[in-house]
Amino acid sequence: MPQLDTSTWFITILATTITLFILFQLKISKHVYYSSPETKLMKSLKHNTPWEVKWTKIYSPLSLPQQ
Repeated sequence: MPQLDTSTWFITILATTITLFILFQLKISKHVYYSSPETKLMKSLKHNTPWEVKWTKIYSPLSLPQQ
């Protein structure tokens, strides 16, 4: 039974590791990082709704005058 030749494993693993490192460095270097994100002042919009303008009363059926 022939022996497994492991003499090239070291150079293969080393070359793969270096290649992956270089690829990840290139990928990260193309990423745009914003230096200081500034908060945007959001002006709150006031929506006028009918129930805010006038007072409304909710009548329960039991409090209505009997007919």
